[in-house]
Amino acid sequence: MDGPGGLFNGRVELRHLRAFEAVARLRSFTGAAVELGITQPALSRTVQQLEDALGVALLDRSSRHVETTAAGRAFLDHVERVLAELARGFDAVRRQSSLRLGFSWLLPDPWAQDTVARFERATGITVSLVRTDDALGAVQQGKVDVAVVRGRVTSRSVRVVHLFDEARVAVCSVHSALAHRSEMDWDEVPRWPLVVNTASGTTGPWSWPAGAGPEKIVETTNFDEWIESVAADRGIGVIPDVAVRRNIHPGVHFIALRGAPDSPVCLAFPPRPRNAVLPRFAEAAAASAREV
Repeated sequence: MDGPGGLFNGRVELRHLRAFEAVARLRSFTGAAVELGITQPALSRTVQQLEDALGVALLDRSSRHVETTAAGRAFLDHVERVLAELARGFDAVRRQSSLRLGFSWLLPDPWAQDTVARFERATGITVSLVRTDDALGAVQQGKVDVAVVRGRVTSRSVRVVHLFDEARVAVCSVHSALAHRSEMDWDEVPRWPLVVNTASGTTGPWSWPAGAGPEKIVETTNFDEWIESVAADRGIGVIPDVAVRRNIHPGVHFIALRGAPDSPVCLAFPPRPRNAVLPRFAEAAAASAREV
């Protein structure tokens, strides 16, 4: 016969305790099955396994409503304490846990705010926002758990999930000859020097067929350098339209682009993520993206 240690060495699992507690509390296999999200036959088998392991009947199934036996009532007191203590332990760990979300510049709105709020409410885990010039590189180096990446991602060292597309707008200095324009065609952009963020920019010479892009490229390595170069009238830039809503710089003017290809927004994370809650964040991100 199994001793006390043997009972819990593979024969009695947490699912058995949760199944018994739900049935005893609701006095119904049907209601407990719905609450636990399993079928009633599977629930009945789980409770029977627990009774077989303990060698005693915990539930009286003979009446119209399921009732606990004397042994069941005594055992239920212990089970409730165990589950309550376990829940407190989970909460304590969640409060100390976090997920690092990397981004190189303006997070898409309202997607980012909705995703973070949805995830934190569902898990109790804090999302730490990590500003980095190279969000994709931060994922590859393990500096963040997941990153928001704009543009096409060709690296095979990360897993990429497409969320949605953003419209593009042109940006010029308030002193530019284009500052009076409210619209321009995508095909006009190559006529002007183009300021490019080589680390995380969404538009560059690669955005046009070979030989059709801008003749002059002004390279920068981060968002701050990029926006200051545009404001200094060293060239024009092209950026997702989230920037229009965020008032990024008093020295620039936005111009709507006709015929510009959309800019994809993706989540990038390691193929084998170390953070166990990452799949739940991806689910929250996808749900928010569908609403956007």
